[in-house]
Amino acid sequence: MTSETPDPTDLQALLRHCQQQQPKALKTLYKVTSSHLFAVLLRILRNESHAEDCLQQVYLKIWNNAGQYNPEIARPMTWMNTIARNQALDWLRRHKNDQLNVSDEALVQQADHSSQTDNLAQQRQDSDHVHRCLQELKDAQRQCIELAYFEGYSHQELSERLDQPLGTVKTWIRRGLERLKTCLNPIM
Repeated sequence: MTSETPDPTDLQALLRHCQQQQPKALKTLYKVTSSHLFAVLLRILRNESHAEDCLQQVYLKIWNNAGQYNPEIARPMTWMNTIARNQALDWLRRHKNDQLNVSDEALVQQADHSSQTDNLAQQRQDSDHVHRCLQELKDAQRQCIELAYFEGYSHQELSERLDQPLGTVKTWIRRGLERLKTCLNPIM
């Protein structure tokens, strides 16, 4: 993962140029974001070759969907992280019978379980209601959910990164998702 986060304003401009089908923009976007997105994919897929293949698909989706990016809804890296995460989870679902180890099976099951939350968030992206609901969460809950769902961290990785017991991290995520569901329910 890169140590510096690219400037969101620069990324927004690159995405606009991608929408206009300017190949140099995609090349620059790839240069400044690929190491970060590759790290997200690698954390989820746990296989370099699969992550490389998946990364190509991620940039195809970015290229083809750049016109759908809305800076009022999400920062560019958050939008691209979501594409990468979803692509990796799709990859796991498609290849779940291909020599997946036990932890990968658990991730696929977790992804299937969390797909309702993902779908709900995507359906509501045209509103800032989701962002207001996220802001209502306790800091620890919001941080865990954002790292898990936008950065691809596993519960164990979150536990280590935050120096908290695994059970605590799982509880924060579960309670945070329950609060999000409650907050988002009135608009369904």
